[in-house]
Amino acid sequence: MAEAVAIRHIAFEDLGSFEQVLRDRDFDVTYVDAAQGHVRARVERRRPDLLVVLGGPMGAGETDAYPFLEEEMALIRAHLSRAKPLLGICLGAQLIAAALGAKVFPAEAKELGWGRVDLSGEGAVSPLAALTGPVLHWHGDTFDLPPGATHLASTPVCRNQAFAIGRTVLGLQFHPELRGSAVESWLIGHAHEISQAPGVSVQQIRTDTHRYAEAAEERGRRFFGRWLDGATG
Repeated sequence: MAEAVAIRHIAFEDLGSFEQVLRDRDFDVTYVDAAQGHVRARVERRRPDLLVVLGGPMGAGETDAYPFLEEEMALIRAHLSRAKPLLGICLGAQLIAAALGAKVFPAEAKELGWGRVDLSGEGAVSPLAALTGPVLHWHGDTFDLPPGATHLASTPVCRNQAFAIGRTVLGLQFHPELRGSAVESWLIGHAHEISQAPGVSVQQIRTDTHRYAEAAEERGRRFFGRWLDGATG
């Protein structure tokens, strides 16, 4: 049985709909919670076939406050040296970029809520082509592309929404893994961040979730399955 390990930084930001895709493909799925410490040792003990680094409210550069981020970046570099599939979502994508020497920095504005991504030419022929409708955005930082990365997607607020390095490494600034049933936890857990974002409201995100989430989940599962086919085939 193949082993998938997901590094989780906050309880409600999990693999979402991606978890069932993995289990349907006979992956053993394990979460390693960053708050419990010894992140690198706990992951490397399992020698995962797939590593997923999930989102979180801290910034990739806050290593003094959150030393486990340094561990995660060292782990990312070690995992890449073994040429195993690696997926980073939001903070996870930022950590991949930072681990490879790219700059991570505050975006011009926070991007919170539902919206489309614009695919580059390379993105349009990648598994991201399945993401034809709105996805959930939830970030205040952005990053430069790491060396050797292919640019896949953008929005007007954030140019670097997705990148790939070969077939096995993918970084996503947005959240195609999200299940609509989880959004209330995000609205509660990130209440302060929402209150500090001009033009963003709990009610609007809730309304848009009812409108978009069911179809977005289906597209997200389709996208992730196609990416796994290429990354693990």
